[in-house]
Amino acid sequence: MTGVQTCALPISRIIESLPPIPSRRPEAHKGDFGRVLVVAGSRGMAGAAVLSGRACLRGGAGLVTVATPASQQPIVACGSPCYMTIPLAEDGDGRLAGHAVETLLAEAKARDVVVLGPGCGQSSALALLAQGLLNDFSGAIVLDADAINVLSPRVLAAKGSASRVVITPHPGEFARLTGSTIASVQADRETAAVNLARETGVVVLLKGRGTVVTDGDRLRINQTGNPGMGTGGSGDVLSGLLGALLGQGMPVFEAAVLAAHLHGLAGDIAAEDFTQTGLIATDLVDYLPAAFARHARC
Repeated sequence: MTGVQTCALPISRIIESLPPIPSRRPEAHKGDFGRVLVVAGSRGMAGAAVLSGRACLRGGAGLVTVATPASQQPIVACGSPCYMTIPLAEDGDGRLAGHAVETLLAEAKARDVVVLGPGCGQSSALALLAQGLLNDFSGAIVLDADAINVLSPRVLAAKGSASRVVITPHPGEFARLTGSTIASVQADRETAAVNLARETGVVVLLKGRGTVVTDGDRLRINQTGNPGMGTGGSGDVLSGLLGALLGQGMPVFEAAVLAAHLHGLAGDIAAEDFTQTGLIATDLVDYLPAAFARHARC
């Protein structure tokens, strides 16, 4: 495996090594590999919930539950027989409704990890749920897509659970979150990610070519992946995979590093069969086992 690129940043550790895949004891059972709640989807975006849920399963989570607006639940349930689903109250636009927030906060208490945001659409209810989880949920939290768009650095930094939170923005979401521009983010991705991690206390996974993962002290630039992964749903797969690794007990920074690596590696292996042009997000899910196997051999 290739080493990480270095950059002129005041960081104590540039991480070159990759963490191992979580081990499994012979006597282990499904409860030992994480109970993950994926809150995802909205009208027209059921696919995001399916992709995130399926990636969470393929990532090794023991029990996966996908919570999605009631109108989308039958579609999402058809996406896999291996995860459970929860139908949620929804607003007139098919997004999470305000009175579903209490339900989800109660459901989260029985989970180890919550993945929040894929395909949810921006709404006040989503903002309330994100803040409620940051305030009260004791497990790990993956904030993706619209869950990032409804928060601010100030809100992230004010929450005591920050050290158990990872955000997974693409450059556009990162720019909105920080009040900057995509051009300025892309001009110095490493510094931008490190500064946000230090300001908020969360782990930042800034997607794109050379995905940046940092907790403000440590930094790794991912070396896997290809342009064929620039396709709708790729980020949903990453969020589910990351939730699975967290559910298996990995620390947040290490889980983010390994998720970025395996996600890109699955894309590279899939591109060998389908070409970069023909690559779609479901291929990433299907090739995660091959990525795990190749990583284990290194």
